[in-house]
Amino acid sequence: MAANFRSHSNLECFLNRITPSVASQTLPKSCIRDLNSAWHPIGKEEVEYFTLGELWEQYNEWSAYGASVPIVFPDGEVVVQYYVPYLSSIQIYTNKALASLRTLAEESESDSWSDDSESEKHSKSWDAASEDSSVEQDGLWPCNRLGYLYFQFMERCPPWGRIPLMDKVNELSQSYPGLMSFKSSDLSPASWVSVAWYPIYHIPARKNAKDLSTSFLTFHTISSSFQESVFNGDSNKDTSSSTSTLNFGKQSKDPGNSISLCPFGLATYKMQGNLWLNHETTDLEKIMTLCSAADSWLKQLRVHHHDFNFFIAHPR
Repeated sequence: MAANFRSHSNLECFLNRITPSVASQTLPKSCIRDLNSAWHPIGKEEVEYFTLGELWEQYNEWSAYGASVPIVFPDGEVVVQYYVPYLSSIQIYTNKALASLRTLAEESESDSWSDDSESEKHSKSWDAASEDSSVEQDGLWPCNRLGYLYFQFMERCPPWGRIPLMDKVNELSQSYPGLMSFKSSDLSPASWVSVAWYPIYHIPARKNAKDLSTSFLTFHTISSSFQESVFNGDSNKDTSSSTSTLNFGKQSKDPGNSISLCPFGLATYKMQGNLWLNHETTDLEKIMTLCSAADSWLKQLRVHHHDFNFFIAHPR
């Protein structure tokens, strides 16, 4: 099977394939007036929401089998690459102080890989990148805007020691049930999640396919506040300004009464050659904008994000 590489964007195809689409529900009008006015405009007649449990369900099949992404090579051949999602980080801010902060981080278990020189080499670079990977607990915004931090998780375990996203969320939700039950309308605009996507295999097998070893880190907003620009018809709003971080996210309403959580930020690891960035398209501008948006978001929240720091330090 062959395709037109000149007009095709493998990057765009990846982003489309890994964008979760969650069933949308309408918040009862009696509940709208109880929402934080700093997060939702006063007088708004309709607020769409989804539950976090429904969001994670979108990653269930991907966690088990991988998300399939058709990749077009310059010779026209199409190879389907499969990516498994892993929870990289998450911060959930709510309107009320529901629980005290407890930061969870997985420590590197590189000692068990000491008999593998390649794994040991990667482990050392992974540990070096994580020395400053901590989270400051004070935000830049007043509490009525930022909210109360209910839960946060920053993954520090190297890729080979992680479990797929759905398994990790199920594990964490045993101590923090809000990970499953919260509505997106309950969450501050500062609530977000990042997902690390690592390749597992491709069909058909292709020799010398080092470009297919690329990994991705995507950032998604999980608050209903980010539906505002789309529902008001302002879907072309500029989201690249570093001075307006809370406007980066975009949640679009699909015809099938669902909400798509398009990535607002992106980082890549081992992106080599020209397979992913087609210079006949806007790929280069898109990836630079998304990376800048992720960097700006993390700086606004004063988050030292381990995976992001590692990815941008080892892009190739």
